[in-house]
Amino acid sequence: MNIETVVFYLLSGMTLAFGALTVTTRHIFRAAIYLLFALIGVAGIYLLMEMNFMAALQVVIYVGGIVVLIIFSIFLTHQVGEKVSLPSTKKVAQSAVVALAGLALVLSVLIPLGFEKSSAECDSSVKSIGMQLLDYKNYGYVLPFEVISVFLLAALVGSIVIAMKDKTPEENK
Repeated sequence: MNIETVVFYLLSGMTLAFGALTVTTRHIFRAAIYLLFALIGVAGIYLLMEMNFMAALQVVIYVGGIVVLIIFSIFLTHQVGEKVSLPSTKKVAQSAVVALAGLALVLSVLIPLGFEKSSAECDSSVKSIGMQLLDYKNYGYVLPFEVISVFLLAALVGSIVIAMKDKTPEENK
């Protein structure tokens, strides 16, 4: 086992552990911090795969943007120290069923494909990625890119709406 394999297992373990802590903790601010570390672990795996641009995007967009937005949302709603209530047993069971169904769906798609190591070089240069993102003819990603931008805009508007306080009649005077 070489050092690269050991680092991969460490980063994978870190990502999985912090991902599990993100969804199991009852403190919402801690969940955001755990998510931050899980996303940093994913960026580390990108670096290990020599996909430096993807690692930079991971850090800038997810670690620097999304997690900071989540933390600001937590502070704006004044729920920093509050614990999230425990879910009912029925909700846990329903969530487990949905998660297992999703896992079965993903495995039913991935297993028949089989993964073989490709000898082809992957062009992960910034120019190549940019051309793929903006290309709408040759299997480009311009449509998913635009759909994601609309989702992010909806998330921003939703976070503003959530952060707005309801004005009581006394505040209107």
